[in-house]
Amino acid sequence: MVALTEPVDRTQKRLTTQTLDIAPDTTVIRSLDWDRDRFDIEFGLQNGTTYNSFLIRGDQIALVDTSHEKFRQLYFDVLRGLIDPTQIDYLVVSHTEPDHSGLVRDLLEMAPQITVVASKVAIQFLEDLVHKPFERRVVKNGDQLDLGQGHVLEFVMAPNLHWPDTLFTYDAKTQILFTCDAFGLHYCNDPVFDEDLATIEADFRFYYECLMAPNARSVLSAMKRMEALPDITTIATGHGPLLRYHLKELTQRYQDWSQAKAKAETTVAVFYVSDYGYSDRISQALAHGITKTEVAVEMMDLKSADPQEVQELVGRCKGLVISMPPASSSPTARAALGTLLAAVKEKQVIGLFESYGGDDEPMDPLLSKLRDLGVAIGFDPIRIKETPTDVTYQLCEEAGTDLGQLLTRDRKIKTQKAQDADLEKALGRLSGGLYIITAQKREVTGAMLASWISQASFAPLGFTVAVAKDRAIESLMQVGDQFVLNVLEEGKHLGLMKHFLKRFPPGADRFAGVNTQLAQNGSPILADALAYLECEVVSRMECSDHWLVYSQVHEGRVSSPEGQTAVHHRKVGTYY
Repeated sequence: MVALTEPVDRTQKRLTTQTLDIAPDTTVIRSLDWDRDRFDIEFGLQNGTTYNSFLIRGDQIALVDTSHEKFRQLYFDVLRGLIDPTQIDYLVVSHTEPDHSGLVRDLLEMAPQITVVASKVAIQFLEDLVHKPFERRVVKNGDQLDLGQGHVLEFVMAPNLHWPDTLFTYDAKTQILFTCDAFGLHYCNDPVFDEDLATIEADFRFYYECLMAPNARSVLSAMKRMEALPDITTIATGHGPLLRYHLKELTQRYQDWSQAKAKAETTVAVFYVSDYGYSDRISQALAHGITKTEVAVEMMDLKSADPQEVQELVGRCKGLVISMPPASSSPTARAALGTLLAAVKEKQVIGLFESYGGDDEPMDPLLSKLRDLGVAIGFDPIRIKETPTDVTYQLCEEAGTDLGQLLTRDRKIKTQKAQDADLEKALGRLSGGLYIITAQKREVTGAMLASWISQASFAPLGFTVAVAKDRAIESLMQVGDQFVLNVLEEGKHLGLMKHFLKRFPPGADRFAGVNTQLAQNGSPILADALAYLECEVVSRMECSDHWLVYSQVHEGRVSSPEGQTAVHHRKVGTYY
């Protein structure tokens, strides 16, 4: 193994590279971004990330993906140490998101003989990126490229994982499947492979929920195509460790999670415009919020959408989220938008957003037209007037959750009414204390009234809390996150309880008008609480419609030694 461990500049965050021969004639080049704390649609990262690139040597030589532009000097120093770039015959572009294609233009300038191999959509995107002619080979599902010496590459189309142009590549000789974003995780460490499952599984699930869950049906379609390939020994991901030791278990998790998402009774279509403004990132945040409500999401890029597919998708969805395309959009995007509007049905739930692209189609005329059609508005139109921040993405996620809850409200009421009366009354006799969980991560804050809390360990001190999947604060309670548990006092709890029980609009400040102070871990402490505990999330277990979150306690204090914890007595056990 060759590791370059010195950063380019010690005043910058740590950037290193690492290479390893992972199979005959196959080398991984890992760009390790140790300290990156946010990624893509601004989901917080606890453990950095990596960008993985692969060199395959047959009689001809192929490079699979490049790296992020921040690694320009480091990456090309390593690549030149492995091979003269002018000897590379093919560059396989798995997809054109900048973290994987950020150095494509640089590579083609130093080695213009390279033929770019990619999907049709990816080639179109690359033309806008490179801005000069280049050799290209458009491939479709099942196409092959023979590099010689047994390295026959077979291509598997995997659109929307998580960009519309995604392509998997399978090497028949090594039985390695190169999957770019799919099956990856944001986890930066020295081990190249997934030996230690316990260390990575929380990040593996979090990555899936953020990036793949909104495309669950596309995940299943891609995995169906994977079944036609001979035995896969390794999945060479674009982020994090490669999957080899726990490959079957982790791919089965993808299958199970995606099947559960795809079985949802209700579906929302999210239409966005790739590489325009922040359309793709905002749409992913909205989609993530929707999937938290057990509503399925299907995403479609207006820039490459087929009108017939648009019409079919709109026809079977109960909700639509639409990104305003640029006023000067391509004929394909404009035709797709026209088809979309013609297919909208009365009583569908709609959400609109601008993407800060600088040339957005006016939103208000479209909003008026949709209202005239009798649709319901799922959330107030989101108008992005500046570069999105953490708070912007929180607003988008919460707006998506509001839309999903609106679509599932009647079903939940029906389910509650169908419960056995004696059973629900008996279950309601399980009482609990009253608490308010408060959290802050960078600019994002959250709060939640809770009663399903129980101490779970003495050494270390720890407890569990059940958090509904569609709660806004759930995104701030991932493994490694910190928060405060505020204990409410009997006889003095009604004011705080009433405040935090009310429904907050997306992006609203939960703490407006509430007396708080800052905990050592950065989260708000409620000054009127009986006691508080400063906590860190250690693990999470999925329990149907809730996450059971186990947390360790680091600090705590009681403000009123004689006070008693407020208790919550329910009449029924099927809702709060």
